[in-house]
Amino acid sequence: VAAYLADEIAKLGPYEFICTGRPDEGIPAVCFKLKDGEDPGYTLYDLSERLRLRGWQVPAFTLGGEATDIVVMRIMCRRGFEMDFAELLLEDYKASLKYLSDHPKLQGIAQQNSFKHT
Repeated sequence: VAAYLADEIAKLGPYEFICTGRPDEGIPAVCFKLKDGEDPGYTLYDLSERLRLRGWQVPAFTLGGEATDIVVMRIMCRRGFEMDFAELLLEDYKASLKYLSDHPKLQGIAQQNSFKHT
């Protein structure tokens, strides 16, 4: 399920994947960042906030140590998270991207109130 999510999310934005959820990579998680130099018109904080408003817990946060300038988004596919949930998440993900595209002036607010791993 995680690998499927990574494949589908890769089609939706300029993302660089750190973890694609494939079984040979370890845990069933998807983790990605915006590709360097890309500006899709939203931040991962904005996207995380939109998904949170739709009931999903998909955090965006900065990495620790010497990588505090790198913002990533993480999706954990826990036991019981099956393909039907993945499809619902993708529908809400696409709706969130559309909202952010249609309302560019509202972006950037989420970063001020976002969770930090420091």
